[in-house]
Amino acid sequence: MRIFIFSILFILTITSVSAQNEALAKNYFEQGEYEKALTIYEKLYKQTPNRLDFFIALVEVNQQLENFTVSEKLLQEKLNSRMINPQLYVELGYNYSLQQKDSLANANYNKAIEYTLESPNYSYSIGKAFSKYSLLDYAITTYEKAMENDTNKNYDIQLAEIYGEQGKLEKMFASYINLIEKNPSYKSSAKRKFSSFIKEEPTTEANTIFRKILLQKLQSNPDVLYNDLLSWLFIQQKEFKKAFTQEKAIYKRTGEELSGIANLALVTIAEEDYENAKDIVTFIIEHSYTPEAKLQGHQYLMKIALKTATKKDYPEIEKKFKALLDEFGYGSQTYALQVDYNHFLAFNAEKKEDAISNLKTLLKDRLTSFQEARVKMELADILVFDEKFNQALIYYSQIQKKVKNDVLAQEARFKVAQTSYYKGDFEWAQIQLDVLRKSASQLIANDAMELSLMIRDNSLEDSTQTALKKYARADLLALQNKDSEAIQQLEDILTNHKGEKIEDEALLKQAELFEKTEQLQKAETNYNKLIELYPDEIVADDAYFRLAKLYEDKLVKPDKAKDLYEQIIYNFADSIYFVEARKRFRTLRGDAIE
Repeated sequence: MRIFIFSILFILTITSVSAQNEALAKNYFEQGEYEKALTIYEKLYKQTPNRLDFFIALVEVNQQLENFTVSEKLLQEKLNSRMINPQLYVELGYNYSLQQKDSLANANYNKAIEYTLESPNYSYSIGKAFSKYSLLDYAITTYEKAMENDTNKNYDIQLAEIYGEQGKLEKMFASYINLIEKNPSYKSSAKRKFSSFIKEEPTTEANTIFRKILLQKLQSNPDVLYNDLLSWLFIQQKEFKKAFTQEKAIYKRTGEELSGIANLALVTIAEEDYENAKDIVTFIIEHSYTPEAKLQGHQYLMKIALKTATKKDYPEIEKKFKALLDEFGYGSQTYALQVDYNHFLAFNAEKKEDAISNLKTLLKDRLTSFQEARVKMELADILVFDEKFNQALIYYSQIQKKVKNDVLAQEARFKVAQTSYYKGDFEWAQIQLDVLRKSASQLIANDAMELSLMIRDNSLEDSTQTALKKYARADLLALQNKDSEAIQQLEDILTNHKGEKIEDEALLKQAELFEKTEQLQKAETNYNKLIELYPDEIVADDAYFRLAKLYEDKLVKPDKAKDLYEQIIYNFADSIYFVEARKRFRTLRGDAIE
């Protein structure tokens, strides 16, 4: 027994040392210290001559040292042994190509391919070896011949990737579609691959080729797979009406669930194409078999109505909400609709007290923990809106305990910080924000970081935090839609705290409110001040981008917009606006966007 234990310990020690040496050799190789790498790989290969990775590493390090004769000898010895690995013909061929001996290289490449005709099982390793050295035509030949000789072999995914590298878009798309036809489970991963080539602009080469292939497939074989891929393509191109046509075709052929159309509705609403979204949602309502699905459709319609409404539409919207609740009931099954309704009452219809009363009544119903948390979140938000901060904080704290492992709990913690900020309790807000900066939700973590930096930066110069308190008040007034009062509060900061750290934030916030209230010339002035006075501050890229959009969308000054987008491209490469600025710049310049 003792001998057995010592043997095991000895093997484990040897294995550990080998792994350390392997890592060290790789590090030397990557750092270009080939002599040191060579010494270790020679030892490793001598200890374990059957390890192919050590052998190939030994060949490659000799090639880096231009010891081509040594590499050739090693490869020839292996190929003359009893067990031949035909992948090594690729390695030998590449060794010859490094010496410009192209005829010998090609002869060995062809030998490798010949082996796949007799033994198709070698085709993957040989094709991969060709791809490693960017010998893509040889890799294609390997995979194609293997599939011809063995119908059980499928290398469509490897071929598609190679065609993509070569820019052979038609062959690439065809290979991916062939793969999906044989194995539908690959559809999601194929769509991710397509995303590297498909752009928003429908006239790009890749989009045109992909659409043409799918339409041809549909004509010869009306399979819903091609409708699904066409729908996906049209969604990428933001052509939601065309996507809807494909989704309807799928539904009519299968007669199954409406999930594809429901997902399209959500995307269309998110992209603010409300006209098409309304048609899609209406279709869902008309073809739903369950009250739950119909209710969800009506909820979507109400969201669209609110997004497109003006104040004069509010009485009619309120009537629609009440009619739906009369139809579907006021119980837990309609809790989400009731949350939306009471949000509308508080934040749009100026009926905060009614909303608070309704939500408190809803909390008495039999709700799940998550439903209760969502209702309390809406109730707390309304209480903040109504400046009943302490009551709101109680509800936010209850949410954190009720669904402590859900992202909703992190959202509630952020709102505790935000409410404390509105109250002027910056110290407690900062404690909450420091925790949230490590949040699993990137969006919450980013919001926490932004608010935390703003509080910290504007507390250093002014221990009384007078300007920061005024700014927090302006923020709350903006939340309450009291835009004129918020603008005036910010003007107070700009007048009485000129030159202080908070001035850039105040200018930006006021500019946004000027835009909201259609005071466009004043917004332009603020953005220009920010660019002139604070070119190196964190808000500089915001000012450039917002002013560019103002010129492009509202003031109709495309040349000025183009210049500002260009400055973002050259001076703010790490900005969140970089990609959008580049796209808009190219559009204004008249480029064919790809």
